Amino acid sequence: MLSITSQYLARYRRLAGDRSDTLLPVTGAQRRFVLVRALDPTGRPDLVPMFFAFPSGTIDPERLRAAVRRLAARHTALRSRPTVVRGTPVLSVAADPDVSVTRPTASVPGEPPADTLRRALASWDAQGPVLRLFLVHDEERAEDVLAVVLDHAACDGRSLARIVDELGAAYAEEAAGSLPAPGETEAELTAYRDAVLGQLAAEEKAETPESAAYWADRLRTVRTHAPSPRPARVPEGAKPSGAAQARLPAHDGGVSFPGLLDACRSAARELYGPDRAVPLGYPWGGRPTGAEPVIGCFLNTLVFPVDTGHAHGDGPGTEATADAWWDDLDRADVPFDAVVAAVRSAGSGWTGGLDGLLTVDDDTRRPPLVLDGVEGREVHVDGRPVRGPFAVSVTQGAEIRLRMVWDRAVLDDETAHRAFDALTHALRPSDHTVR
Repeated sequence: MLSITSQYLARYRRLAGDRSDTLLPVTGAQRRFVLVRALDPTGRPDLVPMFFAFPSGTIDPERLRAAVRRLAARHTALRSRPTVVRGTPVLSVAADPDVSVTRPTASVPGEPPADTLRRALASWDAQGPVLRLFLVHDEERAEDVLAVVLDHAACDGRSLARIVDELGAAYAEEAAGSLPAPGETEAELTAYRDAVLGQLAAEEKAETPESAAYWADRLRTVRTHAPSPRPARVPEGAKPSGAAQARLPAHDGGVSFPGLLDACRSAARELYGPDRAVPLGYPWGGRPTGAEPVIGCFLNTLVFPVDTGHAHGDGPGTEATADAWWDDLDRADVPFDAVVAAVRSAGSGWTGGLDGLLTVDDDTRRPPLVLDGVEGREVHVDGRPVRGPFAVSVTQGAEIRLRMVWDRAVLDDETAHRAFDALTHALRPSDHTVR
């Protein structure tokens, strides 16, 4: 029987025909984002926003619009739209970049800029461009807050630093500068298509009976433990999600990824109880060997069965967590939907739902956005809808910056704060703040 990747490639080739320059295939990671959006009753995509505050008057909107248009023109993923054609996820390539810089208006005088930006993102039209910029004035702080927002199906976390850097470089060019030459655009499109096909080849090769048996056994005890969303759980007037953050002392060499997975076990125990196998998703991977460093989405979602241990807190321990994680990485190219299919074929009732998400970043890979010599201050806009019950993000550098967000329709604030306390305690913090 053909693998899921093989079946997808066959459908894509029949669909694209001689339109391979306008309809591109998507990787397994992109396929997951596109299908999740297609199955969402609201059609809501996963968004990746970055927020930067600049002193008022720093940003010239027309110059910014020209810069982001040049940026999008240079990258296939940024001038394309993920879509589903005849049941097949693809990337539809536009000839010209379709991007926008919008100045959303406040709903009432004096509305905080964070509220204005939340409303702008909540009204995101999934049929529009994958890259959009929003500019909001903060009168109280005498700042302009710029939101650089991407559809996750067109951009992975590793591309963000490059987008920030290139947007600043494009802004430094003449405002009336021309778009890239057709030859340059065609070369990048070829590099992008080759990278995607290379990743799909790796995924096709990874889908073996042995890898299917491995994941079926690895995740056989996993069940989704988060309660069903109930809007009634959200306190009246509260935002749809809660957030907590901490700044922790840095460890020598940083906390290992298995160490972070193990710390998430403490949070999961508070949220879902002891003696559970909680499905925790995390992105992993990179560009296929020999591929050009194109902007796009190539990070697979792996699933780690977090053993919450017993009520008094014991569990497999970091060493056992590390051993299991290294074994998982040997099968990291198996796409998410193939993993779910393998687990379900073995008789599991797990349907692929994730009870939590973990993302990890390196502070040195997050350059600031610099516009005409002025460095923007990165800020957070909390309270936005989140896809999963809870998500943890860790940025490591001179210190550990830890954030956790949760869906208030799924988890109550008191339980979530308790879970965040357990998470920070597991990482031996000296101090933390929550809001």
